[in-house]
Amino acid sequence: MALYKNPKYNLKRKRQRYLEIGLIFSLLIVIAAFQYFPRFEREKIIPENPQELIEVEDVEITKQESAPPPPPKPLIPIELAAETALEDIEIAQTELDVDENVAPPAAPPPIEEKEEEETEPVFFVAVEEMPAPIGGIEGIQSKITYPDIAKRAGVQGRVYVKAYVNENGDVTTVELMKGIGAGCDEAAMEAVKETKFKPGKQRGKPVKVQVTVSILFKLVAA
Repeated sequence: MALYKNPKYNLKRKRQRYLEIGLIFSLLIVIAAFQYFPRFEREKIIPENPQELIEVEDVEITKQESAPPPPPKPLIPIELAAETALEDIEIAQTELDVDENVAPPAAPPPIEEKEEEETEPVFFVAVEEMPAPIGGIEGIQSKITYPDIAKRAGVQGRVYVKAYVNENGDVTTVELMKGIGAGCDEAAMEAVKETKFKPGKQRGKPVKVQVTVSILFKLVAA
């Protein structure tokens, strides 16, 4: 069943009437405003300091005439000699004489032979067979004399010496890597330098190798 609106509760029922009444009142108010309110005339605003008019006269543009260039200097006449004698030029003979004996050229200066720079030998750090002291570390220890200064001061420890061993097993150079002082470093380096090594080998061939040797300094209780 359809539901119908009650016209009593319809809010748009008097909408057109209220709109017409409002429009009539607005027109009446506008007409009354034009009839009963006086008209305002525009006031002319006169500035306090009127600007003065300055008449500008037309000034004729003057044309600056440039000064004419100075006349060219007169040419000085040059007297030419009546007769000019030309010197005879002798042309040398350019034909090549095949039968002429020509001296051989001078020999070039001798080339100075530069002395070959001595290159430092290359020592391997690691090879297949490292050098080993003949007699072992005990052989090196037997060559060391404990310094008296180190004994009196009670100095003990290890001294590390780097030895450069050639292909023949001889020590060419020694370097101190880490020392303990009191004369022990010098004694260890001297003992390593006097030691004969078994040469290192790379692919079965003797080569130069650098090896580090550790030597112990220890006091024995009496």
